[in-house]
Amino acid sequence: MLEISNHVFIPDNEIDISAIRAQGAGGQNVNKVSSAIHLRFDINASSLPELYKQRLLSLRDKRITKEGVIIIKAQTFRTQEKNRTDAFERLIEIIKQVTVINKVRRATKPTRGSKRRRMDNKARRSKTKALRGRVSE
Repeated sequence: MLEISNHVFIPDNEIDISAIRAQGAGGQNVNKVSSAIHLRFDINASSLPELYKQRLLSLRDKRITKEGVIIIKAQTFRTQEKNRTDAFERLIEIIKQVTVINKVRRATKPTRGSKRRRMDNKARRSKTKALRGRVSE
């Protein structure tokens, strides 16, 4: 059972995990040990709330396929267990990303006082620069 929040859980049977061989340098050990983890999570077939599903499917993330499957490949660590934990944490991070509701941003106008202060500063600065010219005799 993977806990996303206090009320949202993902059962283990909805997450498909397979061990694969890691890419990259590592000598002879990398060729014989399957330490990387390939995690697949089908959004449509999951027990997540409908709002989470819609937001996940609308995300523009390269880890989410057109069919609505999240694919995570974890191969940072040398042990399978650490890579499994890393894959789970990354899945939780993706799902938590859609739970945050951003405030609607509304355009505002500067206040009369801020306009006045800006113009006063401009005038003061202009006067300072004007005094830097040559002094006439």
